[in-house]
Amino acid sequence: MSKIKIAIIAFLMVILASSCTNHKRFEIKNSETEVLQLIRFDSLLLNADTSDLSPEVKRFYRDYPEFMPYFAEQVMGANPSDTAEVTRLIKAFRTNKEFEKVNAVVQKTFTNIDSIKSGISKAYQYLHHFFPEIKTPPAYFFVSGFNRSIILEDDFVGIGLDLYLGSNYPKYSEISYQYMVYNMRPVSIAPDLISALLFRHFQFDGGQERLLENMLYRGKVMYLLSVIIPDLAPNDIMGYSRFQWEWCRKYEEKIWNTIVGQKDLYSSDQLLMNKYLNDAPFTATVSQESPGRLGTWVGWQIIQSYMDKNSDITLQELMKTTDYQLILNKSEYQP
Repeated sequence: MSKIKIAIIAFLMVILASSCTNHKRFEIKNSETEVLQLIRFDSLLLNADTSDLSPEVKRFYRDYPEFMPYFAEQVMGANPSDTAEVTRLIKAFRTNKEFEKVNAVVQKTFTNIDSIKSGISKAYQYLHHFFPEIKTPPAYFFVSGFNRSIILEDDFVGIGLDLYLGSNYPKYSEISYQYMVYNMRPVSIAPDLISALLFRHFQFDGGQERLLENMLYRGKVMYLLSVIIPDLAPNDIMGYSRFQWEWCRKYEEKIWNTIVGQKDLYSSDQLLMNKYLNDAPFTATVSQESPGRLGTWVGWQIIQSYMDKNSDITLQELMKTTDYQLILNKSEYQP
């Protein structure tokens, strides 16, 4: 067996081992109850007869009274009460030569959505189990003309499939930054949707606006996401390639020493925090070889250590805890 194959197998074993902790502690049995209602609005729209769209549009309004007005206004850019305008814009979108090609790829890529549906459904079950107060509304798959990836409303959520066609899809290099293209993959749909739900429900709760609080707040959400989507590899939950994840593991001690040594941990400088937390080709405060969002990654590792060292802490207690210095101290984080 080659050294490369051995290294890959070893890496996958580390990934598997790191995800098993959450599986065993918070694992729940799959519920018989179907908690996910998923509507393939993309298929309905793309299969509608363009020679006479008016009856189809009226049916969309009748069958999907929450989603259709939003789609008309926010995605199509129409006055939702003007069905003639909505019909005209949908027809223009459907017959646009460029988007005809994109939509054909959507239909081919998402012919079978069983694994995606299963991932979201299982995540909904975990949310119902641990946080029943979080709404898990119907999910609509749609095509957006590269307009929207995730929609969050009280009555529905939406996933723009044309922004999840795969990191090798050539059009993405024209509409997005290269460092963001990697996550425009089908595997990113469930973590993108569930993390959006979590960030909306668990809003920033730090008593002080410092890097420490922001890192650990995001770390809590990432830890929770790893529990709620237990079958997904940690690097995919984070939105890192396996090589980016491996880089972080390899240099974890240096990353932490840099944050502490530069006295960044307790900084309230917004520009500095953005460098650690925002999407970027790399984390400029650490290394040009690093992935972006290292502050979130380190925050997750601290929360992981905190939960491992304090096995009596429930997920509900974790999310309610706002004393981030206490979490850091009790995590005994030593990379």
